[in-house]
Amino acid sequence: MRTDFILKAIEAVNQAVLASEAELESLDREIGDGDHFINLKRGCAALLDMREELAALPADQVLQRMGMKLLSTIGGASGPLLATIFMTLAKHEKTETADTLPKIAAAFAASVEAVKQRGKAGLGEKTMLDTLIPVADTFSQLSNAGEPADAIYTAIQQAAEQGMRSTRDLIATKGRAAFLGERAIGHIDAGARSSQIIIHTIAELARKPL
Repeated sequence: MRTDFILKAIEAVNQAVLASEAELESLDREIGDGDHFINLKRGCAALLDMREELAALPADQVLQRMGMKLLSTIGGASGPLLATIFMTLAKHEKTETADTLPKIAAAFAASVEAVKQRGKAGLGEKTMLDTLIPVADTFSQLSNAGEPADAIYTAIQQAAEQGMRSTRDLIATKGRAAFLGERAIGHIDAGARSSQIIIHTIAELARKPL
């Protein structure tokens, strides 16, 4: 991973999140706490404020500091879960530089596994993991098979969208939506949608030369 790419990703994700304000707020009001967008916006703003500090650091330290900042900035369940992703990525980057797609895929898969463990959740429970798990699986399979980068990015985006859309028909078993039972059916999970937005944005950025 490269620090300059990570910094560009922060900016791109911030723009994508802000552009999705109305949708994310609507989704979260339907079956969540109604604060998902506010928390994401606060987290993105905190990371943007760190750009000058992060620019001179190696990627593992950048990811670690991002995780710590999100942990202290974002409330609710999102903060610890997003922090877990970045801190796990940092650990992998420090022990084995993720300088190829298979290595990046392995680091991402480990971070998703860490979220599963921390959130005590898995596939089919109407959470962000319904987006993240299919993406991690697709990324690992295609990168290890040596598929072209552009094909991998497209497949990742498709897996993210399919996973996100699958939450519409699921009964929530985690978080506030779990109290709604079958009434949560018909609504897309806000965390799954925001995760899809982030993954789509980063994949698009990865296609462009730095």
